[in-house]
Amino acid sequence: MLSAERIHSDDATVPVLAKLKTVAGRLWTYVRDDRPFGGKDPPAAFFEYSRTRAGEYPQRHLSDYVGIMQADGFAGYNALYDARRRPGPIIEAACWSHWRRQFFDLAKLAKAPIAAEAVRGIDKLFEIERTINGKTPAERLAVRREQSRPPVAAFETWLREQRALLSAKAINYGLTRQRAFTLFLDDGRVCLSNNAAERAVRGIAAGRRNWTFAGSDEGGRRAAAVYTLIESCKLNDVDPQAWLADVLARLPDHPAKRIDELLPWAWKRARQTIRAAA
Repeated sequence: MLSAERIHSDDATVPVLAKLKTVAGRLWTYVRDDRPFGGKDPPAAFFEYSRTRAGEYPQRHLSDYVGIMQADGFAGYNALYDARRRPGPIIEAACWSHWRRQFFDLAKLAKAPIAAEAVRGIDKLFEIERTINGKTPAERLAVRREQSRPPVAAFETWLREQRALLSAKAINYGLTRQRAFTLFLDDGRVCLSNNAAERAVRGIAAGRRNWTFAGSDEGGRRAAAVYTLIESCKLNDVDPQAWLADVLARLPDHPAKRIDELLPWAWKRARQTIRAAA
């Protein structure tokens, strides 16, 4: 999966049992989903567990990866973007949904009209994106250069003018990372948001209400393995329960060198072929 040209990344807390209490461990996800730009590789997700949210963990998970990464502004990722990194720097693509959320909260809680105007400005960019979803990178780029580049430039100028009137934190979150926020204007593979990864970790919150906590660090690692399988199934419109039941029944007699035949997308394709021949 880490041969992908572009990935999404996010993380979520997972309570882990410790002596007389639980501590906040982390489940990290890395998602490949090329469908927005018409990519042919099947979507997939993999999860990793760590005891803390230290930046050393994504650096370890992605030690051999070189490509584009869509993520939020977590400082622990910064070393991945360093030009001195080996085998090469990862290219940061920022999430407009995350930036929009900051303005939305200000508009809702502080009743700030400038924040509400910022939300409307970002929404216009997403309206354009909906018209090019699934198009090739070249087609997406052509539309963005014609329709998105002018309002993005105007949005940046307007924000700099409003900086003294609104929370500098919300404005500076984007203006200090302008290259990452405008990468989508120069690369048709880039998405406007990191929603693919945010959707992948959403199930963790639901899980916490059911299984409450992981019993140990090893339990956290097992949870990461299970979420890898389940979320990859969901990304490929495969019923995880049906897939697991079939694969677990077949594994004892299945040749190890053909294990890729049991991956969710290959499994789905084989089932479709069988149904078509019936």
